[in-house]
Amino acid sequence: MNRKEFLRKGMLGAGAVAGIATATKLSGEPTPIEEHLTGFNHIPPLAPEKMSNIIIHRASSRGHANYGWLDTHHTFSFSQYYNPERMHFGVLRVLNDDNVTGGQGFGTHPHDNMEIISIPLKGDLEHKDSMGNVQVIRQHDIQVMSAGSGITHSEYNRNKDADVNFLQIWIYPNQKNVQPRYDQLAIDPTKMNNRFQQILSPSKDDDGVWIHQDAWFHMGNFNKGISTDYSLKKQGNGIYIFVLEGEIIAGETALGKRDGMGLWNTDSIAIQANTETQILVMEVPMNRA
Repeated sequence: MNRKEFLRKGMLGAGAVAGIATATKLSGEPTPIEEHLTGFNHIPPLAPEKMSNIIIHRASSRGHANYGWLDTHHTFSFSQYYNPERMHFGVLRVLNDDNVTGGQGFGTHPHDNMEIISIPLKGDLEHKDSMGNVQVIRQHDIQVMSAGSGITHSEYNRNKDADVNFLQIWIYPNQKNVQPRYDQLAIDPTKMNNRFQQILSPSKDDDGVWIHQDAWFHMGNFNKGISTDYSLKKQGNGIYIFVLEGEIIAGETALGKRDGMGLWNTDSIAIQANTETQILVMEVPMNRA
């Protein structure tokens, strides 16, 4: 795929605008990317498992591409991975699991009318944007960017000798053309020991960062054998559980590393850790405002 098409195609159905994405050096100058790229599967992968109010996305069923500088997995349709049954879960539009090699990254490109969240799982990711922000986000940080009426930014691996792995998450906002904003926050990992710690909400006064949407994110690290419940914050919302590490039972469903499960028409769900486990729970509206 032509590198100029990468982020533009990534906006398929997203309601956002993007431009050129290139691998970059730490200096910010573009470096060549192999034109004949391999990795995207043009045939939709394994069909998601469906029940009355549950959908399961196994890790092995995600869209995948490896460009050398970027090894990425897409839970929902993105770039050249297109599956009409996997466009979004409610207002959760993008859940990308990105691994970027040392000194490489995404060149400056625009977005609008999208809440964009980055959660580093390993390494250091440097962010620059048209508002003048230059920040490094690391493991145990969460970053949010409300693209609103329009913003440009770049993201690249701060280190030359180590990969960075981060989640790139896009949420449809409940307001359009808001003033763009940027925020990031360090999360105390001890607050996630055998409990869910809130890391994102609609309120500036709550724990974590905030976005323009009635959504709540929680993360937890659970020891083997620990059981807990997640209760929804707002009636009518759904929850999407993403297993970062380990194995769990969510309700009656066994989930492993990087498996995802969406659930709606419920007030809560019971979760049990079968191993040492790290979990991200995303509660989101099921309909766009």
